[in-house]
This record gives sequence, C-alpha cells and structure tokens, in this order.
Amino acid sequence: MSVVVVLEGVGPDRFTVTVSPLAELAAALHVLTGHTHHSEHASWAAEVTRSAPPALRSGLDRFAPLWTALRWRGFYPGLTGMSLDQFAELTAYTCVSGYHGYDFAQVLHEPRQAAALRQAAAMLPEPHPRLAEDLLRDPSALRAEVLGFVDQCREVFFNELWARTAPALTRAAHQLRQRLTREGPAAALAALSPSTLQKSPTRVIFDKVHHAVINPARTPVMLIPTRFGAPHLLVKNEPGLPPIVHYPVEAPGVGVTLARNRMMALTDPHRVRLCRLIARQAMTTADLADRLSMTRPQVARHLRVLRELGLVRVERHGRYVHYGLDLAAVERIGRDVATALQR
Repeated sequence: MSVVVVLEGVGPDRFTVTVSPLAELAAALHVLTGHTHHSEHASWAAEVTRSAPPALRSGLDRFAPLWTALRWRGFYPGLTGMSLDQFAELTAYTCVSGYHGYDFAQVLHEPRQAAALRQAAAMLPEPHPRLAEDLLRDPSALRAEVLGFVDQCREVFFNELWARTAPALTRAAHQLRQRLTREGPAAALAALSPSTLQKSPTRVIFDKVHHAVINPARTPVMLIPTRFGAPHLLVKNEPGLPPIVHYPVEAPGVGVTLARNRMMALTDPHRVRLCRLIARQAMTTADLADRLSMTRPQVARHLRVLRELGLVRVERHGRYVHYGLDLAAVERIGRDVATALQR
C-alpha cells in the first residue's frame, strides 16, 4: 500500500505550508491516549492525565476514535462552516477507522448507511461502537460535546503547550517553504519521511497502510508540521476536501524498508556467526574467513550487506581494515521497527 503524489507539471505554488493549532491538538490527544508509543512525551502525558479534571479524562476515553487510527478531518483546515451532515459523515469514518468500502454521506438519512456504520463499528473495540450510537442518536448533541471537549483541552493544557510548540512549528514551516522553492516539490516531499519508496521529478511515493493518489495539479495540497505527531506522517485525502500531509518536524531516520532489511540481514546463519565474532572485537576479512571456514569473497559479501544497512563500522589501522559490529545500531533495531510501523 502506498500514497502516490503525482507531480507532473506541478510547481511549489500548488503547496501551502501552514501551522495549525487544532491539528497539533489532535496529535497531542493521540499522545495522551497512547503515550506508551511516544516515549519522548510520556512524562508530559502522565502529568497531564494525572492532573486533568474528571470530565477531561472521561472525554479522552469517549472521543478517542477521533485521534487514534483515523484522524478526524475536523481537526484540519479546509472545512468551511461544517454542516451537521458533514460532521456526521466525517465522524462516522473515524468510528469505523477507515474510508474504503464505506459511504456515509447520508448516514443520518439513509437507514442502510446507518446499519453499515453500526455493523462496522461493532467489530472494533469500545469506544468505537458507543461513539457511533451517540452519533446516530443525537448528532447535534454529539457535535456540541466534541466542541466543548476541545475548548476544555485548550483551557486545561493546550494553550500552554501551544505557546511552547508554535515557534518550532513556525520555523519548520518556513524551512519547508524555502526547500520547496529551492529544490522543488519532489525533493521537499521526499525529505518529510524516511518511508519514501520512490522519488522522481514526477512522483513521490510514501509507504503507508492505505492507498491514495494525490494530484496537486488538480487540487492544491496543504502541508502542516507537527511535533507531537512524530513519528507519524499522516495523509488526509477525503473527497471534496483539500489533501493534507501532516508531517513530523523531526522525521526519524529509519523507515519501514530499512528496519525490515536490518532484521532480515540477521536471519542468515552465516551472517549471525560473523556478527558474533565482530561484536567482541574488530577483525579483518582474512581473519574472519579463516575462523568461519569461508572464502574472503564470501565474507566480503556479507560485510558489504551489513555495512550498507549501517550495522557494521570500519576501522583502518595502517594497511589493515578491521570490521566491528555497531552494537548501538543493533540495539536500536527493535525501537526502529516500532517507530517505522507507526508511520
């Protein structure tokens, strides 16, 4: 699965880079309800939830589908005067955590769409089914409650958080605008994530768990930086609304492909034996070949694979070249895999 951004005939003017407090609030709420996945913000999340009033803690549970798997479109710019039907449609998609195969444009008026919402939400854990029922029972009340919860978040923690976060996001937005102008859209977009599968002057492909095609020549794209959203790069591409890329200001250096390849490299038994030797001390190709009963070209091929994956360091001592295992890189594999899988 992938998100393809088609760039043929597209210039920097087809992209708008902006900061959004509501989008950053959604990212912060995601951290609050899933802080075990965001260790860098764990202490902040623990303090906010500990000191939060009961109503806010209750809202964090009740409205969680709006910022967990599928980010609610109401948190992002581009909506003008969201009608009740539009609120219901966008909220229904978050209740089922997806768009594919669903049509909720008339979910408040069409019994078959309401039944499809109930059925799909029931297959997900709470609070998804409960939120779907609240939506169908009284959408006006639910909208008021969601807006009230957002206002409470501002008062309890987000106004202070935004004051600290906004300057960094403003700088990141300015840097991306400059990069779009200097290097062009392909290079600027590819730099947003290490999970870029392909970059060319005509297209950029992001490795995601859903498929979408975005053509900025038809609809301008909005780019929004986030600090609390890292490591996720989110792409919002709802029909009839401007596409949005919500990107981390500090993109992690390891994508899904590199993390997977590092794991696969250590499944080869010959390579594992080699790594066990060079984990203790750096060694030459000749010494490794002798100890492993392999030819030097065989050892060299294994070392080349490990070097290309950043798992082996090279040390030169006179006319000898020694290879050692980068233990720090190996220790990061688990964390890198967990981070890459969340993008």
